[in-house]
Amino acid sequence: MPDKNIKKIFEKNFFNKDISRRELIKKSAMALGGGLLAYRGLNKYFLKDFLDKKEIELWKWSKESKFYKTINNSARCLLCPHGCILKHGETGGCRARINKDNKLYSIVYGNPCAVHVDPIEKKPLFHFLPESRALSIATAGCNFTCKNCQNWTISQSSPQHTENIDFMPEKVVRNALSYNCQTIAYTYSEPSVFYEYMYDTSKLAHENKIKNLYISNGYINEEPLRELCKVIDAANIDLKGFDKNNVLSLTGGDYNHVLRTLKILKQEGVWLEITNLIVPGYTDDLDKIREMSAWISDNLGGDVPIHFSRFSPQYKLKHLLPTPVKTLEKAREIALSFGIKHVYIGNVLGKDYENTYCSKGHLCIERKGFSVTKFNLEEGKCSKCGEKIAGIWEV
Repeated sequence: MPDKNIKKIFEKNFFNKDISRRELIKKSAMALGGGLLAYRGLNKYFLKDFLDKKEIELWKWSKESKFYKTINNSARCLLCPHGCILKHGETGGCRARINKDNKLYSIVYGNPCAVHVDPIEKKPLFHFLPESRALSIATAGCNFTCKNCQNWTISQSSPQHTENIDFMPEKVVRNALSYNCQTIAYTYSEPSVFYEYMYDTSKLAHENKIKNLYISNGYINEEPLRELCKVIDAANIDLKGFDKNNVLSLTGGDYNHVLRTLKILKQEGVWLEITNLIVPGYTDDLDKIREMSAWISDNLGGDVPIHFSRFSPQYKLKHLLPTPVKTLEKAREIALSFGIKHVYIGNVLGKDYENTYCSKGHLCIERKGFSVTKFNLEEGKCSKCGEKIAGIWEV
């Protein structure tokens, strides 16, 4: 049965720009009946972590991690390339996992800090079920430390410092069905850090004919990724850049691991799109964009869409200026020159760089913001010339 209270909230606040994210979460929490788990409510589960490591009270739905091993009286996380080694009572760099008695637990299972219904174009995914709705969820935590993060209040926080709601996999799927969401998106922060929650929800979603979207930085090890690919249908991976030192400085990670993720997603048949945020002084080197475009063309093929996104001053990079539009246009031209067929520019209003065209220049999909205003595809082909456009256009 639908959750009537949350139904009212989603209907009232769907695409409502006047309501803040914090206010929506508060209202959603009350509607979901789980109660608002703010800092004081959760603190009792974590206070002992820091004051008395001998006895740790886990979050009530904490779940043992799927990927770790015990070594030298410690637990080593095997989920992402950081490979954090944690002693009893210690949490990982992602803030989402804790060692209790040399067993590693997820402490964000079933308690997201963000729940919303989004258009799929917001992810952004342009070639996967256009105009569909995505029930989007996120927990606190991330395995990157991006200086430009737009969601830093949750990604750089621990779950005891965010306002969370009880939203177990069964309830996620039930609400997706209630609000005619063809997909569930794991997004906003970094879904890899709530891997078990994402996996269990995705598996249940498939049983109910709902697709799953992985919106990620791609910083995940091969074994968990291949397991995840069994229940994930589409992904947008944020390829932060193509210069090792600059990407490390910007994010705290090595982009080579992300390249491996891209290859695996392609091999496993997951529909793939790539976002590259062009940050002035960090990732705006056109020679590096040429290298990146060549690598994508050679390793993934020309059918993988790229979204070059405009940077706006955020978090620790408020002193920078927004990306010049000319830089974005040059990046687009470079990618097209390497045979990448669908290259988009995001966060730039008044341009047509988010439209989809066939190779003959016919308009296949026109987009304004997150809305599709014209759709000229028939069975995935251009309605004028019949050229097949790569993507997943129907359920």
